[in-house]
Amino acid sequence: MSMRDPLLAVAALVLVSNAALAAETPNLGKVATPEEIASYDITVDPNGDGLPPGSGTPKQGEAVYLTKCVACHGEKGVGGQADRLSGGQGTIAYAKDIEKRPIKTIGSYWPYATSVYAYIWRAMPFMEPKSLTPDELYAVTAYLLQVNGIIGENDTMDAKTLPQVKMPNRDGFYPFARKE
Repeated sequence: MSMRDPLLAVAALVLVSNAALAAETPNLGKVATPEEIASYDITVDPNGDGLPPGSGTPKQGEAVYLTKCVACHGEKGVGGQADRLSGGQGTIAYAKDIEKRPIKTIGSYWPYATSVYAYIWRAMPFMEPKSLTPDELYAVTAYLLQVNGIIGENDTMDAKTLPQVKMPNRDGFYPFARKE
C-alpha cells in the first residue's frame, strides 16, 4: 500500500461526509432575487459610466466621515484600525527597497477617483455597506480626495467632475495584455 492510498481514502471520506451533511441540512440560504442581484451590480468605469446623479463637497464629506468612517479609519484617514486612507505620497517607489514599505492610500496608490467612489458605495461603512446616499458618497469621496491634496476644499464632486480628477498614481499602472 502506498502513502497515497490512505490520503485518497481520507479525501473520499471527507467528500462523502460533506455530501451527507448537505443532505441533512436543507433550506440553507435562498436563491437571490433579480432585485437583490441588481443591488450588488455596482459598476463604475474610470470615465464615469455608472455614476448616479448627486454631488458633494469636502466640507459635506467631512461631516459624513466623522459620523460614519472615523471610528475605523482615524482622523483624516490616518490612525484607525482599518486601512489608512491618506498620506503616503511618493512611497510607491519604495517597492524596490527591501528596507521600506509602500504606504498604499487613496492619494498614493489608487489610479482613478471613480474607483474610490465605487468601493465606498459597494463596501462602506463596514457594518452597513451600501447605506450611503449618492450625495453622501460624492461628499465623502470629495473629502478623502481633499485630505490627500488631490482636489481643493471648495471643489464639488459629481458624475461629471469625479472622472476628471487626475489621481497621482494613475500612470503607475500598466495594462496587462491578455491572450483571448
